[in-house]
Amino acid sequence: MAQALAGVPLFSGLSRRQLRRLAEAGREVSVKEGSRIVGEGEPEDDLFVILEGEARVVDRAGRTLSRLLPGDFFGEISLLDGGARTATVLAETPMALLKIDRAGVARIVKEDPGVGLRMLEELARRLRRMERPLAG
Repeated sequence: MAQALAGVPLFSGLSRRQLRRLAEAGREVSVKEGSRIVGEGEPEDDLFVILEGEARVVDRAGRTLSRLLPGDFFGEISLLDGGARTATVLAETPMALLKIDRAGVARIVKEDPGVGLRMLEELARRLRRMERPLAG
């Protein structure tokens, strides 16, 4: 499981030990094709990493915003701020996911602040990329 996390941009730069601890904090879950994994506005705070399968992110009108593949992740915003989900994610195929809860990540970050710093750096890079078209 730690090897799967190594390919996730959110965890880039983490050591094998740190990845192993994150993997141990999570649990693998299976999702059937067509299932709603998370719903916009729901008060959940788990992070999901796609191990197998495909999903799509949709808005309230059901329009597809993006597609997610193995190695992609979602739920990072709710994981970090504890707020409601910002989008709905639907399983397009049967899926295997690594589910990591907020309490598990908080425990790891408390014990090893470097994990939190690496995650924040990656989220800042993502935010910067998203803002470039706006500044254009």
